[in-house]
Amino acid sequence: MRSKYTELTPELYEYIVAHGSRQDELLAAVERETEELGGIAVMQIGPDEGALLALLARTVDARFAVEVGTFTGYSAICVGRALPEDGRLLCCEISEDWAATAQANLERAGLTDRVEIRVAPAIETLRSLPADPPVDFAFVDADKPGYSDYYEELLRLMRPGALMVLDNVLLGGRVLDPGDDESALAMYALNERIAADERVDCTMLGVADGITIVRKR
Repeated sequence: MRSKYTELTPELYEYIVAHGSRQDELLAAVERETEELGGIAVMQIGPDEGALLALLARTVDARFAVEVGTFTGYSAICVGRALPEDGRLLCCEISEDWAATAQANLERAGLTDRVEIRVAPAIETLRSLPADPPVDFAFVDADKPGYSDYYEELLRLMRPGALMVLDNVLLGGRVLDPGDDESALAMYALNERIAADERVDCTMLGVADGITIVRKR
């Protein structure tokens, strides 16, 4: 089969960001400040992915959204802005330090009325949530060995037609040969499982480090 893949050069990526993200000064500032943290800044999503999250949340008219892994708050701002004024985003973050940084950024964005950060192991938070109100939109960007459990709990909570976005599903290509890499093995297993899961519709996209979008049937 002939490949229709276009190799993404740095120049093409900048073109995509310039024409497809509509990143405002606040988000640009959060991105710059996170970059100053050094190597750990790789955990931050890019402007293109942030724009995609917001668009998907708006597409399903999300009112209740859940984020697993918040870091400095870039993705929470994107999703929070996509919700109506009476909407709610629950962010699951295990680090008190990152939660404090994200909270400060959410305050700058004027979103503290609709975004709550809960500091605790994400699986405990998810298991404590009732099925009503149902989740309309979910974003998972956290520890890879935990993805399988997050996936199952979120599916339990989601309404039919709701969307879940899972980040880093390619792990820099390590899913092709996981070896004894715990994160790669976990992601490889989940990718295989989702591809065969009749409870959802799914697609995997070559955005950033790979994302999978699933729609609950």
